[in-house]
Amino acid sequence: MSFKIVVDSTTDLSQDLAAQWGLTVIPYIYNLDGKEYYNYLDYRQLSVKDFYDALRAGKTASTTQVTTFRYMETWEPLLKEGHDILYMCLSSALSKSYDQSVLAAREANETYPDRKIVTIDSKAASLGQGLLAYYAAKARDEGKTLEETVSYLEDIVSKLHHWIMADDLHHLRRGGRVSGASAFVGTMLSIKPMLTILEDGKLVPVSKVRGRGKAIDYMTERMSESINPKDQVVFIAHSDALEFAEQAKKQISEKLGIKDFVINEIGPVIGAHTGPGTLAIVFLGNGRPKI
Repeated sequence: MSFKIVVDSTTDLSQDLAAQWGLTVIPYIYNLDGKEYYNYLDYRQLSVKDFYDALRAGKTASTTQVTTFRYMETWEPLLKEGHDILYMCLSSALSKSYDQSVLAAREANETYPDRKIVTIDSKAASLGQGLLAYYAAKARDEGKTLEETVSYLEDIVSKLHHWIMADDLHHLRRGGRVSGASAFVGTMLSIKPMLTILEDGKLVPVSKVRGRGKAIDYMTERMSESINPKDQVVFIAHSDALEFAEQAKKQISEKLGIKDFVINEIGPVIGAHTGPGTLAIVFLGNGRPKI
């Protein structure tokens, strides 16, 4: 029996890639300056550029968790068609949506006892989730069963690396998405906080560097210490900083010999907490980062 892969719009993939990989996407909701929007992957309600320009202008953005009703609203048509479901959620350490998905899965299993609904805590965010979705689609297309794919993904989750540069930690501190952040806020604009996501899915500051060039140097060095194998695809996410992302891609390619990259924007739901100017590098390493 076939299974469907369901992800959140917080995967920050392009609409084209999501369609190419056969993903069903749940758009998260965000609020900007008192108005509600859906974070569709094609940004049909508000462009990413306009969103980040609004943040730069001092507008405030916030997000809400996905409810059990919205999960069922997405899953039920697939279940009625006879599909099993593999759902991969934003890190439970960053959002309560995963808890809601577990409740929804129980409800769905009671209503459709012949179907399987498996929810996975990605312990990831943005293109970290996107990279997980890539490997899930790859496993499915290679003919792996739902159970085999889940086992495969558990191994992938344990190897995910996120190395992140934030222009500042204002948005993350305000939303409570990172602990101990106050010690990493620079008094000069050129100080860039560096962060990572640990094994438990928590986002933590690990260092700070001066300037974007040093930030790329830092991330390249972290990759060189842990990336395995080097012939994998590397995902680069940015919040309205494409030139910065291209610069990182060039340096990583030249220094580490990486050939395959996916670059895409950080959407409004994640961007509401990271702010503009953020860069994230995601790849598979030897275990999760440790601090």
